[in-house]
Amino acid sequence: QVQLVESGGGLVQAGGSLRLSCVASGITFALNGVAWYRQGPGKERTLVASMSTGGIALYADSVKGRFTISRSNARNTVYLQMNSLESEDTAVYCCNLGGRYTGSTYASGRYWGQGTQVTVSS
Repeated sequence: QVQLVESGGGLVQAGGSLRLSCVASGITFALNGVAWYRQGPGKERTLVASMSTGGIALYADSVKGRFTISRSNARNTVYLQMNSLESEDTAVYCCNLGGRYTGSTYASGRYWGQGTQVTVSS
């Protein structure tokens, strides 16, 4: 049984930083693309960042230069370092595992974490 468990969310002031973690179990983590999605209040879920098995990272335009995705295959963990946070970053953040790339477009895989809330106060 595949499980993804996120942590690291919370309340932070605008301009602050948070680091999200997502630990995977029950799957060969190193063989899978990984990604972070978010869903803000009243908004659709959107892709924030993804990383291929080879370590290639892609970002949504809205977070480029502020967020960094990374992975540790030894720890079965994907991270999202979020700096210079803005109120618009307020959302539930979910990790996704097992996605595939078509060119530079990441299509979500079947495995999702439960989500962690990030709230940025202005």
